[in-house]
Amino acid sequence: MSRLKTLPETHPEPGAHEHRLKRGGVARSAARARMLFLLPAALWVLAFTIFPLLFALYVSLFGIRPGRPWRFVGLENFERLFTDANLHNALRVTLTFVSTTLVVEMLLGFALALLFNREMRGRQLFRTLMTLPLFATPVAIGYLGITLFYEEGGPINALLQALIGFRPPWLSDPTWALIAVIIIDVWQWTPFVFLVTLAGLQSLPDEVYEAAAVDGASSFQIFRAITLPLMAPTLLITLLLRLVEAFKVFDIPASLTLGGPGRATEVYSLFTYRTALRFFDLGFASAQGFLLLIIVMTIVTVLFTRVRRLFD
Repeated sequence: MSRLKTLPETHPEPGAHEHRLKRGGVARSAARARMLFLLPAALWVLAFTIFPLLFALYVSLFGIRPGRPWRFVGLENFERLFTDANLHNALRVTLTFVSTTLVVEMLLGFALALLFNREMRGRQLFRTLMTLPLFATPVAIGYLGITLFYEEGGPINALLQALIGFRPPWLSDPTWALIAVIIIDVWQWTPFVFLVTLAGLQSLPDEVYEAAAVDGASSFQIFRAITLPLMAPTLLITLLLRLVEAFKVFDIPASLTLGGPGRATEVYSLFTYRTALRFFDLGFASAQGFLLLIIVMTIVTVLFTRVRRLFD
């Protein structure tokens, strides 16, 4: 008959239970502290993001006119999005503006960052001058543009007349008016792309470039095989930030052209503003806001997916 072996009794160390209770209390206190610190941010998001979004969705289901009771119309305001010709024009103008400004600002800003990333005399002065447009108020820039693009005796037309003998009808022709709005936006926001991409270039490791130079790679080969792949995440994030801001443009066309001539420079935000605060059609304006939200969210989701793949 086998002899059973008895295990020795184990006794908890003195104070172990109290130590566990103390650690649990500290953890709960830390969790409460984190919740208290997060509470203001959560309330801010709830009050200024979630509640306005839900209220705008609620308003979009009603037909609202001044001095009249709210009339429930269901999805009628959203159906009008597909039939309103002025809205389609505003969307077309906005897409043209966004695509053109993004291409020009990204190319020009990155090119300037590559230029000023090199050692040269007066580099710090040029970098400082490049950032000045960012500190200007868009409305002030728009009103300044009225003087700059004045067709009879304006400084830009005077210079063009002296150089090439041609004075563009900046603010009276639909095409040239949109070009004027694009030029001012490019002038103001190219420095943003320049600063972000310059910071990205300065963070790249020097060892990679030294190894490529030792292997005899040319400047173009280094740019194509090293700089562009390493800068791709920075460029995509910069593109994402500028994309969101470009879709929300309002100040410059509102102050420079008032959306004219006709509706040639009436961007989406300006059209929504007029729908809500000039014609007081708040339900339709809310539906317009949701359409813009869907468009921007779709584009941002695609870009975020691309950025995530680059980081994986």
